[in-house]
Amino acid sequence: MRKRKQNKDKLRIIPLGGLDGIGMNMTAFEYNDSIIVVDCGLAFPEDDMPGVDFVIPDITYLKENAEKIRGFVITHGHEDHIGAVPYVFKDIKTTLYTTKLTMVLIEKKLEEHGMMKTVKRRVIKYGQSVTLGAFRVEFIKTNHSIQDAAALAIYTPEGIIVHTGDFKVDYTPVYGDAIDLQRFAELGKKGVLALMCDSTNAARPGFTMSEKTVGVVFDHIFAEHKRHRLIISTFASNVDRVQQIINTAVKYKRKVCLEGRSMLNVIGAAVELGYIDDHMNTIISLDELGNYPPEKVVLICTGSQGEEMAALSRMAANVHKKVKIMPGDAVVFSSHPIPGNEKAVSNVINELSEIGAEVIFEDAHVSGHACQEDIKLMYALIQPQYAIPVHGERRHLQAQAKLAESIGIPSRNVILMHNGDVLELSEKRAAIVDKVQSGNIYVDGLGVGDVGQVVLRDRQKLAEDGIVIVVMTLDGYSHQLIAGPDIVSRGFVYVKESESLIEEANRVAAAAVMRCLDRHITDWSKIKSQVRDELTEFIWKRTQRSPMILPIIMEA
Repeated sequence: MRKRKQNKDKLRIIPLGGLDGIGMNMTAFEYNDSIIVVDCGLAFPEDDMPGVDFVIPDITYLKENAEKIRGFVITHGHEDHIGAVPYVFKDIKTTLYTTKLTMVLIEKKLEEHGMMKTVKRRVIKYGQSVTLGAFRVEFIKTNHSIQDAAALAIYTPEGIIVHTGDFKVDYTPVYGDAIDLQRFAELGKKGVLALMCDSTNAARPGFTMSEKTVGVVFDHIFAEHKRHRLIISTFASNVDRVQQIINTAVKYKRKVCLEGRSMLNVIGAAVELGYIDDHMNTIISLDELGNYPPEKVVLICTGSQGEEMAALSRMAANVHKKVKIMPGDAVVFSSHPIPGNEKAVSNVINELSEIGAEVIFEDAHVSGHACQEDIKLMYALIQPQYAIPVHGERRHLQAQAKLAESIGIPSRNVILMHNGDVLELSEKRAAIVDKVQSGNIYVDGLGVGDVGQVVLRDRQKLAEDGIVIVVMTLDGYSHQLIAGPDIVSRGFVYVKESESLIEEANRVAAAAVMRCLDRHITDWSKIKSQVRDELTEFIWKRTQRSPMILPIIMEA
């Protein structure tokens, strides 16, 4: 098959996820017969996706060009950057490159899916480069709310592209080195074709505070609650945050207990790698919790976003098997609600308050993403020819576009993209020339992609107005109505208080069937359609509701 002429000797950047929303980060870089993919993330379902567990990018384009793929490069270990790996790598056979902690977290996913032997993996250190076809990728140290986050310098035949990944500028990180600003400056002096920069906090003025500032807040909280049990909920991936809680617990002679599946997985991996310093064996198991008085322990758990099955949510609902919230407990939310989670977080706070717990949810968190002044610093160091904002909703991308223009990037060189856009890039030209298939693939239980918009629309309809099932039996020879129609409803009306409505609906359905039979209509689909249409009209007139109507015909 001949290659399209327009692909020849062209650098193409194709975001398949991560734009126009938070999560599902994935971007393909293509040059002739070489493709590399940066990140492989998932997104969590919106309110209009009932029953969906999470969402992954549509990788149709990658499957169609699988022979060109030279590798996947992962910037860090958050779910919106690694969560889709087990699903994508069932269809794509290539090597995965990333840093140490990120690889451990990915391997835990691969173990769950029985894929450890089928996915090739390679751990890369900061400052190290890997050559992948026409590309060379260098990993650069950055700071973020998880250890081992990396920016990427992608060397292409058209020039250098810097992809920041998710980052913040932290001069005093809790663990490890500060962001390698010197290397960014060196790249800027060499000349950078394009900067693809994290936009999450592009609308926030100022600088992002150092993670260590949270340690001071924890010290005050511990000092003010010496006679109370402390329960602190945070993101499982925020290893530095957990380290600061452990440090403060040691100072105040408390034991630390971790709860929540992801918390145990991530922190367990961090302890193994030496990224967590467990002073004096401070960490205890949940089974040991009862061996210490409440004022001598601090519980670190998942659930800061109000997730229904997370540890804190189960405690607040009094359904946790081993931990019961007591009046006087101090519960700290060490995070900000992700947009869309505010209601869930509020519900958990109300449940905790009802029990009598003191809820603390201010000043115990700093962001892991760069604010406006940090983003400006990155632009000043790198001095890119083009600015390509990434990672964020449209308003975030537009906010960064304005920042780029404010520090001297010509507006014609600031490129706002949508998922699926194909950007051709060179020193002389930047243009969106095509569109590839992109979108959402829904994961529901073991099903991947078998739930689409039609199914979601049906689920929404069921949730809003319920279902009415009409059951009838027809004679297979004479096509006479033998039994029914009988109506069964769920989520529509309370049947015992609506008997007259149901009886009248029965008569409407029976009349619709008899009209069909009188006209010698024996096609079941036509009979069902007639029953559905007449019942829909009747129910709407009587109730102003539109339940799903499902006629069922049985043959005798």
